Amino acid sequence: MPSFYEKTQGAVISTTIDKYVYIAANQRFDDTVRVSYNRTEIVKESQDLQHSRFRVGLQALKINHGIELTSIADVPSGTGLGSSSSFTVGLMNTLHAYQGQQSSAEILAREACRLEIKTLGEPIGVQDQYAAAYGGLRRYLFNTDGSVQVDPVIVTPKRRQDFFNHLMLFYVGGTRDAADVLKTVNSDIGHLLRMRSQVDDFWDVLTGKEDLRELGSIMHQGWENKKQMGGITNPQIDALYDAALTAGALGGKILGAGQAGFLLLFVPPTKQHIVRNNLWYTQNSNPWEIDFSYESRGSQIIYAE
Repeated sequence: MPSFYEKTQGAVISTTIDKYVYIAANQRFDDTVRVSYNRTEIVKESQDLQHSRFRVGLQALKINHGIELTSIADVPSGTGLGSSSSFTVGLMNTLHAYQGQQSSAEILAREACRLEIKTLGEPIGVQDQYAAAYGGLRRYLFNTDGSVQVDPVIVTPKRRQDFFNHLMLFYVGGTRDAADVLKTVNSDIGHLLRMRSQVDDFWDVLTGKEDLRELGSIMHQGWENKKQMGGITNPQIDALYDAALTAGALGGKILGAGQAGFLLLFVPPTKQHIVRNNLWYTQNSNPWEIDFSYESRGSQIIYAE
């Protein structure tokens, strides 16, 4: 969040996974603008679009007429997987390619941040935009002067795979607007500083030779810290998390701003079947487990003609 990193350096470790947002652009037969997502809009000019990200993206590159854009996604928006910022990064990458330009990850991340935070006024952070643009398993350091240092987490392929083998992802239901949730949380500087310091702890364990199970403990401490900010969880999420711990999970968190979406758990592989069964019978919630794997790349142009 700018309110934090403008005072003291912020930091995040994140990874991209093999769940995608796809955006296609084509020249329109006439001068209208057509965009298709979970609904379809056809307007005379891009400024008339109701979809805010399509609208500001097109306006930023001065594309006002004669274009058709379509988007589809592997997961719904508002579930904590960074899909909204992934959409914005992908949109800008697509529009630059449509104009015959190639953009760097840094340019795409900065453009997405500017459009979402400055133009649209959303009270969100900048970590998702950078993750979507750069891709891979990385640490992002957000400096007080606005610059961002991007460091790859250098580990052997085996250790990275061992790390992923400890992760389980469950969709607990619902969606939420991250901006609405973030307006209600108590951003106590003490909690935020403790969460920031955990990035260093996580980095040391992941890139070192310590037992990977230490990461579960760090995630659990982070979740306990995050809950103290208020507005992050609810009784259903707490019941699922407690059931996971009882069955052998070492830590976890609700992804994104909270209250809905995806629950990420850190579980030794030998305990995962027990955790899975325990969650299925918790308050009849039947969370949907999502299989996923590592994705090393950020936003890509996969076809251009």
